[in-house]
Amino acid sequence: MTTSVTLTTPPRDHRSGPGRSDIDSTEARARLGAAEAALLDEHRLLTREELASLAELPDSWVTSLAALAHQVRLEWCGPEVEVEGILSAKTGGCPEDCHFCSQSSRFDTPVKATPFLDAEEVLRAAEETKAAGASEFCIVLAVRGPDERTMQRILELVPMVQEKTGLNVAVSAGLLTEDQARRFAEGGVHRYNHNLETSRSFFPNVVTSHTWEERWETCQLVRSNGMELCCGALVGMGETDEQRIELLMQLQELDPTEVPLNFLNPRPGTPLGHERPVDAWEAIRWIALFRLGLPGVILRYAGGREVTLRELQSMGMTSGINALIVGNYLTTLGRSVDEDLQMLADLRMPVGALTGVL
Repeated sequence: MTTSVTLTTPPRDHRSGPGRSDIDSTEARARLGAAEAALLDEHRLLTREELASLAELPDSWVTSLAALAHQVRLEWCGPEVEVEGILSAKTGGCPEDCHFCSQSSRFDTPVKATPFLDAEEVLRAAEETKAAGASEFCIVLAVRGPDERTMQRILELVPMVQEKTGLNVAVSAGLLTEDQARRFAEGGVHRYNHNLETSRSFFPNVVTSHTWEERWETCQLVRSNGMELCCGALVGMGETDEQRIELLMQLQELDPTEVPLNFLNPRPGTPLGHERPVDAWEAIRWIALFRLGLPGVILRYAGGREVTLRELQSMGMTSGINALIVGNYLTTLGRSVDEDLQMLADLRMPVGALTGVL
């Protein structure tokens, strides 16, 4: 008796660009060659049109796109990989309505509001991060923006963590005023995280309780007050290829030190909880395109990589990534630190501190 097995191809990502299969090998080589000359010979940024032309390459050319992105990463940033740990110091209860976020108080999710962690818990997490070989530790709070009590707590914690561990301390605490940005900079905050998440044109589809422009203004305040800016993207919320390119151009203009690249991991109870995660091959394409569009930034593996890339996480590291968050994320589990460090060892990627050069 024989048993037959039918193999099926997973459905193609519904946001894949139009016309990709219509590009022949000669045209694909020409587009890649032009990008290589611009980035490696002329050492200049790609234009919107150049990035859009690369986004249209067929799936069979994604490995070539990734190989170019890896070479660009080495040329512009060097071989080191920066490792960071993050801690949700104040979880849940956020008044904002970001449709991807399980920490919003407006949605019925399993994540409930908890108080600010005490100093001993924060220091213990920082020490664990240090033991993993990290150089950066980020204190994250689920708030619209910090009130005065929160400001004081953070400004007490930052020097404590620095003195105890020697780590660079980053903070993510929402929208800032000019005075708050100045105080954080004077208080020793090395890098401030405030994500644009998506393009200006798509933003109203995922957040209505504040504007994209408010996020942009906070990002500018971070830079004008001398802190390094960490400004990330979240791919897979229903945006088009064109809107992803739009976001890349807006990030070019903003000029951050670091760009965490997140992929939507749909959370139960949120408006985007029923979205299908980005296909792994499509994620590799966009990792490469983010590197080619932002050649000098610290491009960090962030949330959703385990769910989206699965067995292709190592390939992502050779497609332009040069930093990663290790351990758990804010409300979801990551894989073990040992697995990530072994991956870096297998890839002969040295761990070190980085500063963007865009």
